[in-house]
Formats: sequence, C-alpha cells, structure tokens
Amino acid sequence: MGERVAPQVYSIAAHRGFADALVAGLVPRYSETGLGLARLTLLLPSRRAARTISEAFIRLMGRGGEGSTGGMLMPRMVVVGDLDLDEALGTLLDPLGASDIPPAIDPTRRLLELTGLLQEELAEQAPKGPALFRLAREFGQTMDRLLVENVAPQDLLSDDILNLREELATHMQNGLRTFARVQARWLARLAELGAVDAATRRNLLFAHAARRWREDPPPHPIVAAGVTSAAPKLARLLRVVSELPEGAVILPDLDLSMSDEVWRELGNAGAPREDGGAELFAKGDAVTHPQYHLKLLLNRMGVARAEVQQWHRKGEAAAPPERTHAISSLFLPPEASKSWVDLPPERRRLSGVRLMESATPEEEAQAVALLVRQVLAEPAKRVAVVTPDRGLARRVVEHLRRWNITADDSAGRPLSQTPAGRLFLLLAETMAEKAAPVPLMALLGHPLVERGEESRGEWLRNLRRLELKLRGPRGEPGLGWIAARAAKAKVGDWWSDVALRLAPLVDRSKPEPLDALVDTLASAGEDLCGDALWAREDGQALSAFVEDLRLHASQAPVGIEPDDLYGILRDAMEAIAVRPPYGGHPRVSIYGLLESRMSRAELVICCGLVEGTWPAAPAPNALLAPAVLRALGVPGGDFRIGLSAHDLAGALGAPEVVLSHAARDISGPAIPSRFVLRVKALLGEQLLERHREIEAVAIGRALDDPGTVTPAGQPKPRPSAEQRLVEISVTALDRLRSDPYQFYASAILGLSELDKLDAEPTPAWQGTLAHGILEDWHNGDGTLDEIAERRLEQMSAHPLVRALWRPRLSRALEWVAARIAAEPERVPTVIETKGDMLVRGVRIKGKADRIDVLPDGSLTVVDYKTGKPPSGKQVEAGYALQLGTLALMAQQGGFGNAPAPAGGFEYWSLGRSDKSETGFGYIETPLRIPPKRSGIEPDEFLPEVERMLHEALDKWILGDEPFTARENPDAPVYASYDQLMRLQEWLGREA
Repeated sequence: MGERVAPQVYSIAAHRGFADALVAGLVPRYSETGLGLARLTLLLPSRRAARTISEAFIRLMGRGGEGSTGGMLMPRMVVVGDLDLDEALGTLLDPLGASDIPPAIDPTRRLLELTGLLQEELAEQAPKGPALFRLAREFGQTMDRLLVENVAPQDLLSDDILNLREELATHMQNGLRTFARVQARWLARLAELGAVDAATRRNLLFAHAARRWREDPPPHPIVAAGVTSAAPKLARLLRVVSELPEGAVILPDLDLSMSDEVWRELGNAGAPREDGGAELFAKGDAVTHPQYHLKLLLNRMGVARAEVQQWHRKGEAAAPPERTHAISSLFLPPEASKSWVDLPPERRRLSGVRLMESATPEEEAQAVALLVRQVLAEPAKRVAVVTPDRGLARRVVEHLRRWNITADDSAGRPLSQTPAGRLFLLLAETMAEKAAPVPLMALLGHPLVERGEESRGEWLRNLRRLELKLRGPRGEPGLGWIAARAAKAKVGDWWSDVALRLAPLVDRSKPEPLDALVDTLASAGEDLCGDALWAREDGQALSAFVEDLRLHASQAPVGIEPDDLYGILRDAMEAIAVRPPYGGHPRVSIYGLLESRMSRAELVICCGLVEGTWPAAPAPNALLAPAVLRALGVPGGDFRIGLSAHDLAGALGAPEVVLSHAARDISGPAIPSRFVLRVKALLGEQLLERHREIEAVAIGRALDDPGTVTPAGQPKPRPSAEQRLVEISVTALDRLRSDPYQFYASAILGLSELDKLDAEPTPAWQGTLAHGILEDWHNGDGTLDEIAERRLEQMSAHPLVRALWRPRLSRALEWVAARIAAEPERVPTVIETKGDMLVRGVRIKGKADRIDVLPDGSLTVVDYKTGKPPSGKQVEAGYALQLGTLALMAQQGGFGNAPAPAGGFEYWSLGRSDKSETGFGYIETPLRIPPKRSGIEPDEFLPEVERMLHEALDKWILGDEPFTARENPDAPVYASYDQLMRLQEWLGREA
C-alpha cells in the first residue's frame, strides 16, 4: 500500500476561467521533459469537457505558455460519464478485465421490459400506448435516481418509510407500493438476464476503482477536474484520488470566500454522523444555491472546506478578482441576503456584466446575433452563447446566417426535429391516421422524398394537383377514396405507384410487435427516399435508433397498436440529440447548460433567462413524494435549480457577460429569471442603468424597421367596360350589392378561396349534400335514408363525419318530407334546376332548389338552407335577393317551366327548431305576411327586387362605379377576401 497524503483538493474561482486556468497549472506541475503530460491521467465529467480541455491545451501551446516547448504530448483523458448526457465511463474506470461486475442492461431493452412489467402489474388500470411508455420511462428514471444516490430497493421497506406512509395522500401511498412491487419484479428479471442497471454498474465500477487505487496507488498522477456530481460512490472515489501521492481533485467555482456562517446555512446533508451514516436532506436546506451540490460533494468526500486550496493559476480569459466576490454576494441564501443592505461597493462590483431586455424571443435572438457579430469583428476574440432554450438557440443560428456566419449549436437538436427524424414520424403519423390528408401531403412533400433532381420537379407537380382535389372534409380511412380524387386531378398513374409504396403502412389495424411496425416504417421510408434517408448525420442517428429499437424489441416483444406508434416514437426521439458535424465558425460557440460547463470565452451571452426556462420549473416526481425522497437521502426537484445557478455563476466569471431575457414569450408575459432579479437587486437602482445593454436591441429593431410606410387605402378598383360584362349568378348579385369588391375578386378576377386540408364540413359542403339528397328523393330514386347513405358513400365521407351529420340530416329531411306530404295541393315542378334570363344584355343565372305550382297556377319559390335564413332587414337592404331573382326567372319560364306569376317566397331551413316534431326544420318568408309585423309587402317584393337588380347593373356592370371594398360595413359578408383587400391596413381610417 502506498504512502497516504492529506486530501489535495483545489478550487478554481469563477473569474479565472476553469479550463484555461486548469491547463496553465497542470503544465508546469506535471509535465516532464520529453514526455510532456503523457503520464498524467485526467478524470473529466464528460466528452464535451474533454474537448474543452483539449482546446485549452492547444491555446496554451499556440501562444508558448509556461512549460510549453512548441509541442507536447497531452494527458490521457478519461470521462467519468454522465447519465444525463447518456455517456458511458471511460476505459480506465470500466476496464475489460472487470469480469466480476455484471454488464449493464441496454436502456432500450430496459424500457421495453419495464413496459411489459407495468402492463402485467397494473392490468386494467395500465395506461395505453404512449402514456404507458412514458410511465415506464419515469419508473426507470426514478430507479436511476435512487441508485445513483446508493439507495437500495430494500430501503423502501425501512421503518422510516413505512412510518411515513400513513402521512401521505392515498395516491402517493399507492404509487409507493406500486413502485416497490415493480422494482422488486425488475430486480428478479435482471437476475434472470444476468445484468444490472447502468447506475448500479457505475457504482460498482467506482467502488472497484476506489478499492484498487487505495490498495495499490498507480505510479502515475491522476487528477479529477471539473467533476461536481455528488453521487456517494463517486464522492468516495474522488476522496481516494485526492489522497494519492500525485493525485488531486480540482473543483470549479467553489466559493472559498464565503463566510462560515453562510456556509452552514446551506445545510449539512451528506456529512458523516456518529452512527456511521450520513446526514439527510432537510426542508431548510438551501438546495437552490449554486454552492449546495459542491458542499454535498465535500461532505460525502469527508473533506472540510478549510482543507480546499485555491488553484495557483488563472486562465487566459480571466475576469477581475472582484467578480468572484460579487458572484458570492449575488447568490447568498435567504437569511444572508439581508446583508445586501450594508454591502460595500467592492462586493457589488459587476463591471463587464450587462443586462439586456427584449420585447420578444425573436427580438432577443436578433440582438444576441448582433452582439456575436460585433465580437467577431475583433481579431482572436471568442464569444459563447449559453441557453437552455433550444428554440432560441436555433433562432440565433438563423439570424447569424444573415452575415454568412455559421454557428453550430453544440447541444444539438432532438432527432424528432431533424429532416430524417421528421420524415420517420410522418410515416408513423400516416400509419396512425390511415393516410389522412394532412400527414399524407406532408410526407409526400418532404424534401427527402424523391430527392433526385430530374424526378423531384415532376413529383411535386403531381402532388400539387392531387392536393387541390383533397381539400375539404377528410374522406374515409385508407387510400381507396384518394384514387378517385387522383383521377379527377389527372394523376391516376402516378398515384397508383405511390399507393403501392404506402399500402404496407395503411393496411394495419391490429396490435403488432414493435419491431415489425418499425421495419415497415423503415422499408416505406427507403421506398420513398432511397439512401438519402440515412445519408446525413440525422439519418445516421435515425439508423442507429431504428436498429437499436428493432434489436431490443425482438428480444422483449411488446404488442403495439398502429395508432399508438407515432406517440411512442416521438417521445423516444425527443430524447436523442443530433449534434452537427464540426465546421462552424471557430470563435463562436452555442451551448446548452450541460455543454457550457468548463467552457470560456471573452464574451459570454446568457440568454433565455426567464422562469421556467433558466432555471427550469422543478418537475415533481409522480411516483415518490418529496418527503419519501428526503427520508431516503435523495435530493428533491429543487436540487436542479442549484445546478443551473452554478452554471450561471460559472458563466458570470467571463471578462464580459450579457444576461438576456424577453418580456414576453409565445404564451404571454414572461417572468424574468430569479437570477436576473437578484442581479438587479444587488446592483440597486443607481448602478442598474449603467449595466443595461440597450444598443443591440435598438439596432436589431432598426434592422427590421421598414421606415415610413404609407398604409394601403380602401380598394376601389375600376375594371374596363369589357371586363365588367360577366355573367352574374343570383348569389353573386347579393355579393355585388353588399360588398362590390368581393364580386370583383370572385367574378371578374376569378379568384376563389381554397378549402383547407382535412377541413371541418363547411356550410357549402352541408348544402351540397342536403340538396343532392333532396334532388334524388324528389326524383324517386329511393327513400331518404337510402339516398343519404348512397350520397355519403359517393362523397367518401369519413365515418366520424357520417356519425355526426347523418342523424341530424336525417331528422331534418324527415321534416321536409312530412311538410310536403301535409300540403298535397302544392305540386313541386322544378327540382334543383339551373336557369337563366337576359337582362339588358347581361345573363343572370341561378339554380332553383324547388318551385311549387299552387292550385291557382301561381308559383312558390323555395330555397333550402342548412343554417339560418337571411333576415328581413338583409332582404330589404338588397343583400339577399336570391329568392326574388329566382322568382323573376321563373315568371319568364327560365327553368323550363311554364311562365306564371310568382306569389310565394319561402326559406326552408334545416336548422334546429323547437316547433318541429323532429327537432329540426322551419319555414320563414321575407314578406310581411301575418303574423309577421315586419318585412316587405307581398305586392312590392318583386318590383323592389327588379329595381335593385337594374340599379346594380347600372352602377357596376354597365356603369363605371368602382368596386369599393366593404362599401356597406353592416352587410353580412364572408372574410375570404379580407387579406386580398388588406382590410386591417385601412379598416377604421377614412378612405
């Protein structure tokens, strides 16, 4: 056994810059002539940290730092690993010779096995589909949380926990029992597989390394740098490293200037007790303090803060020493914060720190990009953007492209948001939705589909033709109804080929093994995209994800409903980060919080500093109550707030720092981060104004400010006389009088509004269906029920649409039939017939729903409405002349009928009615016929309609009147052309 030494534990203050200061001290301390640092082994927290340290060595060698000779062998770097980053241990800590330690079960295999266990354990109470997988994932995360803290499963059955149960709410008691049962069954299953959880294996490996190094210290130096995890087994390993003859533990940003009183206020969790145990977490612990997890680590290492030494070097991008004192004051715990009142100026000094407030996240991203560009104008100066908000990071990246600056977001993007991942999810969504129009069109239009330069253009042309025919209410599930639409779009042959490729996706309705469904998606993706699906970094990540899922799903079969696959895959792919290949600007870095640790730049911009983002809202554990976690010695959800505070404290040590937040987000007003509020409180009102960053926000607003813009006026187009001579439908005549611009846009310009894909049934759709059924019924083509079913089948209506509209429509049509049967003296002679008439050289056309002949030979014109008929005031104002215009045609025999005077005018509404026996259907007339007390007199109706018709012709069709937009503001009009007329620009102003 080697010689024991006192613990060698050091701290690098925040203002010194951890990576550069570490390297500056390691080189003279451990380098040897000819060997450089090759004998040194560095234990680092993550692969990102190893890269950061490597870059710091390169910078030091490049500028000829102390101990450098123009070249040097670098130390061996071994990562301790991070479960949050899905990182494994380095080979030094996980040697091939550790055969006595069982292998760790693969995370995917564990998820599938836990899903099966939960299905059996919860039986009928088990959630379905994606919710079951989410529950299994939460079970696994909770077990890992306990295992990392060295909490054994039997600890859940200890007297302390059993006594605590009775104080818990019923659902938490049930959750605790379920968790204990599932964990027991899981341990039995692991024993069958001859494996352990990854967290258990890490603990065993840490203990193995600690025991080996304690008994036989290695002949070469070992230094643990930047490791802040307070896991008990890792803490003991670090204690062993600190006692090695040439060992050391170097911590980032441990506050050695904090008073003992404040240090005690943080809490005492992890400290050894007389009975050999350790102090547990208490309610009063300052777990949100950035030093809390470091104190926990020291307690578990058995090292007093007085034993920690200050590191003897500083980094290249070091800030003034006063910064560390200000950071210490900034994060004082609650009681100690009272000292701010008497805090001397030197303890408040935050020179080089600026606060930036923007109106929106978009404005914030623009201002951050401007600050980055400003720094890059100075040679050799580096800038780092740190934010946990990945959406904000992507915005910054896109804004930097404005100046041809390529910046890589090292935190990456979720696989589900990459092109390859999105296509895979669209395949799953198309399967789940049975080829519904929205996911189907998104899938077929995806950039990776038919990517060849020659075929892509023709593919998109065919797709656009088909899309136009698919607009409107969704058809029946499957691909069958689309073939008829494709034929109408004249792309039938193209669609036949596409349907063959998609058929394996859609022809699935029963539960199937997960690996079989994933195989189907992968095959369909290759059929549509070829090798392009797997070619880039996101495709490679998708390929690894698919292969991993297929392998373990075949070993742990789980039956999946095809409808559930999309949600299951989306949740799994959200957890996979796809990082860009290197190649961005060498002096720009964009980090997430985990990636930013140990990094340093001359300017650090911390953005997205709002509550719920930085720090993130603590997520309560749904399985174990906070009191149970405390009793087990496991930190609660607030613990991560302290970690994010430590991340910010480290960033604040840079020479220049900008703290940025937006006043609003997509959901409304945003609350500035508690850390920002602390900075403002520390500075006070007088100093605060000196630390505001205003210029970048102002320049960003100016960049997008279009200057003085003359708003559009109220449109008043005046087409030529030739353009005005168009046929007028009776419905268009109403639009002409109510809103001339809408008539101009639709009848003269020929513009019509496109239905949405998968739209709700519109009044026009309902009207077409009702009129078609009534036409067939009047013609004797079957009963109303038979005709309704036949028409719905012809329209390929979706089952949900049929279920919603069929009962209502049937009851309304029953009322129509009963009403007609009750008046046998009225003979329907014109049914759904088109007609026209010529008025002063202008053709007026229309379609009569029904015209009845009365015993005296006069006509009654009936107009079916699926909703509410026009009001009497609308008719009097000339905004609803359809009935009267159709009557003028009928009097001239315009529908192939015998000319006769028209005396009756009725709206037959199929809407709800309390007076109808079926609950639907009623009749209204625009005429003033008792008991009605308002409306047009019967003998004045047709003369008035004819006068208004001629007036419209004189003004707009045969005259020179402009087609003024919204000429009659009170008239009921559609909003179809509001954007075309730029309504919002001039509405409310004088024309």
